[in-house]
Amino acid sequence: MGFLDFVKDAGAKLLGGDDEPENTVTVSDPSADEIERLQERKAASRLVRMVLGLGFEVEDLSIKVDDGIATLNGKVSSQGDKEKIVLAVGNTAGIGRVDDQLEIDNPELEATFYTVQSGDSLSKIAKQQYGNAMKYTVIFEANKPMLSDPDKIYPGQVLRIPPLAD
Repeated sequence: MGFLDFVKDAGAKLLGGDDEPENTVTVSDPSADEIERLQERKAASRLVRMVLGLGFEVEDLSIKVDDGIATLNGKVSSQGDKEKIVLAVGNTAGIGRVDDQLEIDNPELEATFYTVQSGDSLSKIAKQQYGNAMKYTVIFEANKPMLSDPDKIYPGQVLRIPPLAD
């Protein structure tokens, strides 16, 4: 899939703050580069926990964060899981681009991606993408578990729009 761009300031506020305990690293008089590298490793660790916490099975998952770009490596079993993992990471505040290097066991048709605009609803997007507003459930199901309610989407969020089954 390669690179996919996201709105860096939109999404879950997973990467900021120090609300959870981390292993303490002490560096005497750290440079700005050392501080940035430590913050990026901490962000990558939080992203890995988030992906695994959503229930995705990824073999050898690794995430590297560098200047707002998250590089994903590992192996998944389905195209849908691969795309959902990319979206879960990309729809996190602080991530502006995802470099998808995930391998897939069973390649399938890729979904397209849609960035939510102000005033959008899943039914409006379904009408635009499929020609039928009632197909919003297809989009909703394709974005679970990141979406918990079809009415809870936000501008800047990127959604997966799968091809319709024949």
